[in-house]
Amino acid sequence: MAKLRITYTKSAIGYSERQKRTIEALGLRKLHHSVEHEDTPVIRGMVNKVSHLVRVEEVAAE
Repeated sequence: MAKLRITYTKSAIGYSERQKRTIEALGLRKLHHSVEHEDTPVIRGMVNKVSHLVRVEEVAAE
């Protein structure tokens, strides 16, 4: 299964509490922090909700 590399690129200050919690649920802590997740519909939905705050790259499965 493919993986997604999600990078936190823009601060969530000034955005709703739900968006801040979505960033936290993705495992992102500080700006420019990156995490890798399996490419699932759940993760895609979370990324779509905060797409203006993150950058997403597809990573080849190992």
